[in-house]
Amino acid sequence: QVQLVESGGGSVQAGGSLRLSCAASGGTYSMAWFRQAPGKEREGVASTAGGYADSVKGRFTMSKDNAKNILYLQMNSLRTEDTAMYYCASADRYFALGQPLSAHLYKYWGQGTQVTVSS
Repeated sequence: QVQLVESGGGSVQAGGSLRLSCAASGGTYSMAWFRQAPGKEREGVASTAGGYADSVKGRFTMSKDNAKNILYLQMNSLRTEDTAMYYCASADRYFALGQPLSAHLYKYWGQGTQVTVSS
């Protein structure tokens, strides 16, 4: 059983930065970050299969410390539209590079960490 615990969310002004962390226990394969704003569908942000949402390309960077099994999301130049609950997710297999960021492909989910960006 995989358990995922996110941290690092908070409130920041537009233009600021935050780094999210996702500590994973259990065996993990392809992992990803998703986010969901109030009243909107959950959307993919970045995955270890190499994909980034167009809206975050050039601003967000995902990395993974394999020794510690921690997934990170460095978020720079934050915008008000980045405000959302951010979720870490893990699949039960590896995806090929370029696999689309689809929530239904991921089996395990964390509880989320809130990111609020103010103008």
